[in-house]
Amino acid sequence: MKFSLFAHMERISPEQDQRQLYEEFIELCRIADEGGMHAIWTGEHHAMNFTIAPNPMLNLVDLARRTNNVRLGTGTVIAPFWHPIRLAGEAAMTDILTGGRLELGIARGAYTFEYERLMPGMDAWEAGQRMRELVPAVKALWKGDHAQEGEFHSFPKTTSSPQPVQPDGPPIWVAARDPNSHEFAVSQGCNVQVTPLWRGDGEITELMDKFNEACAKFADRPRPRIMLLLHTYVADSEADVQRAAEELNRFYCYFGAWFMNKRDTSQGLIAPLSDDEIAAHPFYTPDAMERDLVIGQPDQVIERLKGYEALGYDEYAFWIDSGMSFERKKASLERFIAEVMPAFR
Repeated sequence: MKFSLFAHMERISPEQDQRQLYEEFIELCRIADEGGMHAIWTGEHHAMNFTIAPNPMLNLVDLARRTNNVRLGTGTVIAPFWHPIRLAGEAAMTDILTGGRLELGIARGAYTFEYERLMPGMDAWEAGQRMRELVPAVKALWKGDHAQEGEFHSFPKTTSSPQPVQPDGPPIWVAARDPNSHEFAVSQGCNVQVTPLWRGDGEITELMDKFNEACAKFADRPRPRIMLLLHTYVADSEADVQRAAEELNRFYCYFGAWFMNKRDTSQGLIAPLSDDEIAAHPFYTPDAMERDLVIGQPDQVIERLKGYEALGYDEYAFWIDSGMSFERKKASLERFIAEVMPAFR
């Protein structure tokens, strides 16, 4: 099982300097590269300080100049916000500028907050349909001379300009949850990225089952890779485990508030949650975080990850966004590289 880093700029207070946050993001990525991780993933989000990432390809091109070995992935671009010709061309240019290191992750998106601002009136179903039209169009444009009469985009014969340097283009990853999205990815020859929410190892097993069922349904296609994305913290003591569980519980309460899209926002920040509101959440608790995420001392983390490897996951993405200080993120990542990864070599 390969290991990668999933990270964004996180701004949780107007006092935080954006340039410093970016430099901290870069430093975490350098640690991942120098520590032998396989890839770095960063996503696309708009108008949300919670995850600052208006165009991940800008970040990846910058990272290509600051790293040596890691693959560089969009985790993920939001399909409905892209015209297929634009995505094909920008991804191909990014592939050139990164020396053929690009991995292109694509998703339908998750936040109504973003849909309302960039595609008013669109719902999650339409976003999913747009993704299903986008993926084969991008692959066809990379091959060249592709004309399309689609539900969402129509255009005459067109070739991606430029074309990517990787044969057949960068590997495409599709964020999948339900059986239909797994089947779509496998049928299109795409890799699969899964993100369990709050049901822990049971959901992680179910997501692998859906992937295996999709692979069985399309047994004539080569089996793609599957990546598990999960919040991770490697602690130095039991007290540190408890602290991390409390910090990630707060992070998830804010994530849930952004997702529900009912709370006021100002200057890209959501109205603060009180301690009472966090304590009253119906299913997010520190105990649930410790149970359902990978939070533990190195031996505990190794045991959990060995289980995911045995299930068949090809890649594990260390999701470092957490609202924690840079120093705590850095220490956890360094412990992961030094004390967890060697157990899988």
